[in-house]
Amino acid sequence: MVKKVFIVPHTHWDREWFFTSSTAKIYLLKDLKDVIDCLENDIKYHSFLLDGQASLIEDYLKWRPQDMDRVKKLVKNKRLLLGPWYTQTDQFMVSAESIVNNLRIGMQECDKLGGYMNIAYVPDSFGQESSMPQIYREFDIHDAVLYRGFSLSSAPKSEFIWQGEDGSEVTVYRMACGYFIGGVINETKLAELMTEEPFKTVTLTATTNNLLFPNGSDMAPIRFDLPKFTSKLNHANDGKFTFKVASLEEYIKAVRQQNPLLKRISGEQDCGKDMRVHKSIYSSRADIKQLNTKLQFYLSNIMEPILTLGNHFGFEYPEQAVNDIWKKMFKNAAHDSMGNCVSDRVNEDIEMRYKEVQDLSTGLVELTMREISTRIENANHPITLTVFNSMPVIRNEVLHYTLYSPSRAFSIRDIQGSNIQFEITNIKDVTKKLTDATIQLDPGKQIYHPQKVYQIDLDIECTQIPSFGYKQLYLSVLPDQERHLKRIVEGKMIENEFYRIEVNDDGSLNILDKSNQYLYQNQAILEENGDDGDSYNYSPPRKDMHIFSTQQSYKVYQYLGKLKNQLIINFNFKIPSNLTKRAQKVVDTTMPVSLEVTLTKNSKIIAFKINVDNRKSKSHRLCINFDSEIVTKTSIADMQFGTVKRQVVKEKELTLWRQETDKWQEMPISINTMQSFVAISNNTRCMAVIPQGVREYECIGKNHSIMRLTIFRTYGMLGKKNLLYRPGRASGDETVVTPQAQLQKKLSFEFALKTLATTYDQSSLANEVKQWDTPLQIYEYAEFLNGRLTFPFNPVKRKYQEELSLFKLESNLVTSTIKTVPGTKSYEIRLYNPLFHEVGGKIVFTQTPKLVKLVNLKGVGQSELLIENNQVVLPKLKHAKFITVYCQF
Repeated sequence: MVKKVFIVPHTHWDREWFFTSSTAKIYLLKDLKDVIDCLENDIKYHSFLLDGQASLIEDYLKWRPQDMDRVKKLVKNKRLLLGPWYTQTDQFMVSAESIVNNLRIGMQECDKLGGYMNIAYVPDSFGQESSMPQIYREFDIHDAVLYRGFSLSSAPKSEFIWQGEDGSEVTVYRMACGYFIGGVINETKLAELMTEEPFKTVTLTATTNNLLFPNGSDMAPIRFDLPKFTSKLNHANDGKFTFKVASLEEYIKAVRQQNPLLKRISGEQDCGKDMRVHKSIYSSRADIKQLNTKLQFYLSNIMEPILTLGNHFGFEYPEQAVNDIWKKMFKNAAHDSMGNCVSDRVNEDIEMRYKEVQDLSTGLVELTMREISTRIENANHPITLTVFNSMPVIRNEVLHYTLYSPSRAFSIRDIQGSNIQFEITNIKDVTKKLTDATIQLDPGKQIYHPQKVYQIDLDIECTQIPSFGYKQLYLSVLPDQERHLKRIVEGKMIENEFYRIEVNDDGSLNILDKSNQYLYQNQAILEENGDDGDSYNYSPPRKDMHIFSTQQSYKVYQYLGKLKNQLIINFNFKIPSNLTKRAQKVVDTTMPVSLEVTLTKNSKIIAFKINVDNRKSKSHRLCINFDSEIVTKTSIADMQFGTVKRQVVKEKELTLWRQETDKWQEMPISINTMQSFVAISNNTRCMAVIPQGVREYECIGKNHSIMRLTIFRTYGMLGKKNLLYRPGRASGDETVVTPQAQLQKKLSFEFALKTLATTYDQSSLANEVKQWDTPLQIYEYAEFLNGRLTFPFNPVKRKYQEELSLFKLESNLVTSTIKTVPGTKSYEIRLYNPLFHEVGGKIVFTQTPKLVKLVNLKGVGQSELLIENNQVVLPKLKHAKFITVYCQF
């Protein structure tokens, strides 16, 4: 039977790599103009695929707006194929809402130009995350053209059904040997082309007589003579293969028409046997990874909900500003940029975009909180503190906050007049800085203008903060007096209502969980070793040294307060300065490390902070180990919209690796990532690690009961060859040095630990972690602060109530985000099930909505929900399922 070969012309365009995005745009301008000219001038040139990412055409039209009509015509006629993505995102390290918004905005940008390709095209992401089938289906995408992560062992054919963690399914058309195989062709051997590798594998793995021939590669220009080349192929392969220039849609349609019997595979796909997936890229450039972790939490957990709260009061939702913020995040989410497997110059650009996102998003939140706070009735109190809660549950938390007071002595009260407990940790006189800078639009108006102003750091206990709402507090000034702050003293033990923590003689911790009186011994052990890897992969040196905090000298101090107790353990690590010294077992430098352990009043979570002076050592890794003392074969990690159980060690794969190492692209290591926590659980206990920087872990030890969290790793090359964990050629470019990736500076990272006297599936761990990653927000307002700290505003009327809640969620479902539907007074609440059994619940509103319904990720209604007594009962969700609840007022 004659086989049909669908030649799909494309380019895979890395927006930045060892070159910067600015340089790439210059070449994009030239190459994309060639594409447009060629498509217009050669009708035989069927179509061209622009890598599935709308950001490229956006970049092009920004500099060549005169081509707008030409582009629209080509897109409308399906000659120039765009989207559905905004950028080719990574899938494991970015958040669920980042992925959702990447597709949403990508589709919107393509629709402005005539439409998008309704295929999940992901040619180069380093693996396939198992929430993706559900996300695709919620965007009404049923077909996916993918590459990395699927092994020929589990999916021997190129076409198959992929079932996600929740059970959703998409049909996958795998590019059997990659997106680049048709980019460079030896035209002297056209008759043998399809019978030699890599096209031999393409032919053998196809389920039908339809074959995919991707014609393109990294940043490749359009091949002008492709129609003539296709004719040559047809002539050379007469009677065996027929070739045609086509689109992915045509190829998929042809496969479907033959109705092949497709195998079903399930779960996340991160196998490095047949192609590289760079399993430990999760910890490359830990300083930048930390920015991504914090900002993606902030945008979904705080910015979007706070803007929605503002929209409730009639403040216009800044749609374009929000989209621009997300677009900056998407540019950093592109697989190379997110992996930080790029040059130092590009990492500088990535870091700058994160800083822009931070400034823009915090600015929008600050402005919205101010718009609300200044309109709340204040009973003539000159200084107010408004506590905002962006979660749909009532909150009780101790916050660390910096406020400005005319006196070092003051009280804080709620609207009932009850005293709010606080504890001052630092005081600084900023009178000259602030009082001289106060701006009054009406200088004749009498305002409270103090003679002194102090900047005061404090811990403040916020209680009964309304769900998805706010509560106003008042600062009352008392006669100024000197304050004696708590001092740090020598000591080895702290405790609160839930834990007692003691420092052992070797510097490790014993942690007593008071809920079940279980003592976790020898915890929080720091582990340092070498890293002979590159920007893509951690790889241990062939001659390594593992150095532990239990072998180091240390000093320990304690701080005991009313709201927080803290241990500070200062280690003086003795380590090798480089890989050469490490191989020689020479310890020739120091790495001071400070481990801070904090227990907060009424908190079931133990907070950690690590401060490291890494200025003297290169090419190494620092981790921290927590032993759950639980023997199990799986860890539990949260992913986008749910949780996944992973094998603590890939026993079957490791056996095969040892037998046939030369047939594997990467060693099947069990270093994994998570969204916000990893846990080990049995039928009676559970322990969870909650990172806020690098989100990479491995289960180690005799019984794999120890969770090893990566703090940071350092390296000096973009790519290296012949690594222990990744043999053979270098990934990327082995000529590009990355000295900044050695992170030779002072570093700080935060994370947390929680133990439970129950199994994971009976707990509310996921929701507790969500609250931990979503701190309450406080906005202080006083007229004398206008000027240096905030922009001056025109006066407004105070008419809002002093305490408010819009709705409350009563459920173990986790809130992914609460966001405004642009141009409306409506909002969406996205919820998912983090547990391994069905979960339902209800939403209780304080104001009766006009309509509540379920919608998909495109905002299309699926079913209306009944409103009774201001309540809506939610459907029960199976494991890892999510829903979007649309609420109209």
